[in-house]
Amino acid sequence: MNGTDTGFVLISAALVMVMTPGLALFYGGMVRAKSVLNMLMMSFISLGIVSILWVLFGYSLAFSGDVGHFIGNFDAIGLKGIDFTSTVDSFVTNAKGEPHKIAAFSFILFQMLFAVITPALMSGALADRVKFSAWMVFVALWVTLAYFPVAHWVWAPGGWLFDMGVIDFAGGTAVHINAGIGALAAVLVVGKRIGFKKDPMRPHSLPLVLIGTALLWFGWFGFNAGSWLGVDGTTARMALNTQIATAAAIIGWLIYERIRHGAFTTLGACSGAVAGLVAITPSGGHVNAFGAILIGVVAGVVCSWAVSLKYKLGYDDSLDVVGVHLVGGVIGTLMVGFLATEAGGWDQFGKQATGAFSVMGYTFVVTWIIAFAIQKTIGFRASEEDEVTGVDQTQHAETAYDFSSAAGSHISSGVTSPVAAATQSKKVEA
Repeated sequence: MNGTDTGFVLISAALVMVMTPGLALFYGGMVRAKSVLNMLMMSFISLGIVSILWVLFGYSLAFSGDVGHFIGNFDAIGLKGIDFTSTVDSFVTNAKGEPHKIAAFSFILFQMLFAVITPALMSGALADRVKFSAWMVFVALWVTLAYFPVAHWVWAPGGWLFDMGVIDFAGGTAVHINAGIGALAAVLVVGKRIGFKKDPMRPHSLPLVLIGTALLWFGWFGFNAGSWLGVDGTTARMALNTQIATAAAIIGWLIYERIRHGAFTTLGACSGAVAGLVAITPSGGHVNAFGAILIGVVAGVVCSWAVSLKYKLGYDDSLDVVGVHLVGGVIGTLMVGFLATEAGGWDQFGKQATGAFSVMGYTFVVTWIIAFAIQKTIGFRASEEDEVTGVDQTQHAETAYDFSSAAGSHISSGVTSPVAAATQSKKVEA
C-alpha cells in the first residue's frame, strides 16, 4: 500500500467534502431572503442521506463487480469483505508500469463525496418551491437509480462507457451532465415559481455567493486532481489546468456579459468560475495549458448565453443549474475529444458524444419518472401559501435573518413563539 498516494486521496476527499457546504453558500446567496435556510439544507442534507446509502449499497452498485456492463453487484454491500488491509489500484504507476496500491477505504470515502455533491447540485434548480421531505425522498431515489448506475458506466472497469474509452477524468458526465439533465427533468415536473418572469427574484447576498464560489474553487482542486488517485505529473497538470480554465472562464463570461448587458457583475464572475470548473472537470488531465484556456473561454461565453434560455424556452431553472452544469459538462466532455493530447480526433469525439448523450437520455427519463411519482404520491411541490410565505418558515420553522429586531422585538436565531412575541410587544408598548 502506497502511503503517499493514500494520504493524498484522503486529503482530496476532505477538499471534496468542503464543496458541498460551499455549494450551499453559493446557492444560498442567490435565493431570496425567505428561502436561504431551505436552500442551505437542500445541499447539506445530501451529506447525511447519500453517505449512508453509499455504505449500504451505493459503493457496491457503482464499483463492485459488473452486471451486463450497466451496474455493479451486491458483493460489497455494507462494505462486506473490505478492511484496513484492502487496496485498490491508483492510476499512478511505478517504474515497472505497475499501479500503486491505495487503501480501499480512502477510495470509498473519495467516491462517496462525489456521490454526495451530485444531487446537491440539482437543488438550485428547484429553489423556493419544493417540500423538504419530498426532496429527501427524491435524493435517495435519484442517487440509487441515476447516479450509482452512471458512475458504474463511466468509472468502473466493465462499465460500458469505461470500456468504450470515454474520457471523464473527474465527473463531466457522471456528475455535471448527470445533475444538469436531472435538474431539467425535475423542473419540468415541479413547474415554475410563482411570479417567474414577472417578479424580481434577485440574489439576496452576493457576498455569500462569492464566499461559496471561493470554497467551491478551493475544494475543486481535490475533486479534479484527486481523481488520479495518487501523485505524479498528471496530478499536477490537472491541478494547473483547473486554475487556468477557471480563470479563462471568468474572463469569457464577463466579456460576454459586458457586451450583452453592459456591466461586469459579481454574480457573472462567480457563475463564470463555476462554469470553468465544470468544463475542465472531464478533460483537465488530458489537455495542455492552451487547451485548458480554450475550454475555459468557451465555457464562460456559452454558459453565459445558455442561462438566458430558460426565459425563452419557459422552464424555471431557479439558479441556472442547466445553463452552467449541463452545458458546461457537455462542453468539457465534447471538447476533450479534439483537444486530448494523447487520443484526440474524430474517433474520440464520437466516443465523447456517445457518453454525453447516453447519460442525458437515461437520466432525463429516470429523473422525470421519480419526480412525477413523488408529485403524484406525497407531493413534491410546496403549497402556494407556503411558497409565498417562504419555505424557510413553512418547511423549517426558522428564518435566516431576524428583520423584526430593528423594531425592538425579541431577537432569536429561530422563530419567536406567538406568546413570547405578544409578551415582548406589551413590554415595548409599556
